[in-house]
Amino acid sequence: MSVLKKFLGQTAVYGLSTVLSRLFNFILTPLFTKVYPPSIYGIFTKLYSYASLLNAVLAFGMESTYFRYLNKHEDKKQEVYNNSFICIAFIAILFLATGLVFADSFAKSISNGSPSQIQDYGLYVRFFIWLLFIDAICVIPFAKLRAEEKAFKYSVIKFTNIGCFVGFNLIFLFVIPPAIKNHWMLSDWFESWYRFHWVGYVFISNLIASLVTLLLLLPEFLQIRPKFDKELFLKMFSYSWPILIANLSFIVNENLDKIVLSELLPDAVADIDVGIYGAVCKIAMFLSIFITAFRLGAEPFFFSHAKHANARQTYATILHYFVIALALLFVALVANIEILKYFISRDKAHVAEYWAGLPAVPYLLFGYVCLGIYMNLSIWYRLSDQTKFGLYISLVGAVITVVLNFVLIPKYSYMGSAWVSMFAYFVMMVISYVLGQKYYPIPYQLKRISLYLIISVILVILSFWVFHRNIYIGNGLLLLFLAGIVYTEKDELKVLLSGRK
Repeated sequence: MSVLKKFLGQTAVYGLSTVLSRLFNFILTPLFTKVYPPSIYGIFTKLYSYASLLNAVLAFGMESTYFRYLNKHEDKKQEVYNNSFICIAFIAILFLATGLVFADSFAKSISNGSPSQIQDYGLYVRFFIWLLFIDAICVIPFAKLRAEEKAFKYSVIKFTNIGCFVGFNLIFLFVIPPAIKNHWMLSDWFESWYRFHWVGYVFISNLIASLVTLLLLLPEFLQIRPKFDKELFLKMFSYSWPILIANLSFIVNENLDKIVLSELLPDAVADIDVGIYGAVCKIAMFLSIFITAFRLGAEPFFFSHAKHANARQTYATILHYFVIALALLFVALVANIEILKYFISRDKAHVAEYWAGLPAVPYLLFGYVCLGIYMNLSIWYRLSDQTKFGLYISLVGAVITVVLNFVLIPKYSYMGSAWVSMFAYFVMMVISYVLGQKYYPIPYQLKRISLYLIISVILVILSFWVFHRNIYIGNGLLLLFLAGIVYTEKDELKVLLSGRK
């Protein structure tokens, strides 16, 4: 089996589980927007944005560091595993203790001030503290599964997690209410504690799913040894902390807009616009799912393949076809946005509130295209042990995000956020390419890649704005694009599929 076929096979397993898991999660969006109005859905969006920031801190860049040092010190695999886990566990325990002490103070700072809301936010915050703690200590055991190429087991656990999350949400939101109303079995007990339309049940469902995941990862936890290699840890730490800052900057790019929207917009529209923006972002998440699936398979592969003589050519080939896939998905999602928009509608009475945010979707999608390419390009500073450049690039993106969000949000609301997100990722992509070619040259087919991206942007403009989201014309353009790619790439595809590459 060729190296690329092996890579594609592992990525396909990760991809299938990721797509199925996210698809089930995505199905919840119209259910949530049916139960909760935009103002309440805004709470959901805001808290998960804070959680994303904290996740990056708790992981401390140790996932990438684990992969790097696992292949750099093949004679110290157990020590690398121990060090990585102990580092994250220490940070997670410190966070848990501190977070529980200051939970009420934080709840007051993010609520509107009414006593009942402060009490609810206090519960939400505590749910998230425990959720983040559990997810953090699972990071390295999950990375171990990926490093050992146990893609199937990894996928089963992830799928179980999302199954629990979806299942308990359905129970809390769509089984218990009719049980109480129709006096089914246990209706009196349900009625004694159940609160209708309480967003806290979403967070409880997530916490239960994480606990189940923890139990399924017990075999990996039992392989941890309480041995700490100080010398090795110092080397790992110097590699990981720039990744931590880079990841934080990325999370700022990804989530600051949702947080800042609620702060910079008038109170009368803040939660509504955050809810609308959070809902339409779910359409862009289709592309994010593909990028995540690729990253899960690519990261351990890139590190393990680094010592091969043709590694750089392999990386170039992977990016080439990755960009083709991104460009096709970009055009396909916009061409079918008239179908996808039904996943975010609440009901006929409120549908216009959510669909008003659809013009932000093409910008968000192209931002994800740039982000996916940037993640692929970033292998150069990880393999050359120059993670400081990842820090610098991400800080540039974070500065762009912070400054332009504060400038554009007051005037353009979530549309300004979408523009900023796209621009920040585009700049990061360009900088990473330029620096990468200087410090770790990889023979990318820049002209052809750029051509595919430019054509995809033109087709999206035609589909969304010129032809007003006409699904038949949009898909016609998509088919023409696909035919052109197949014709252009036919010789390379024959070689690739024959297994000679």
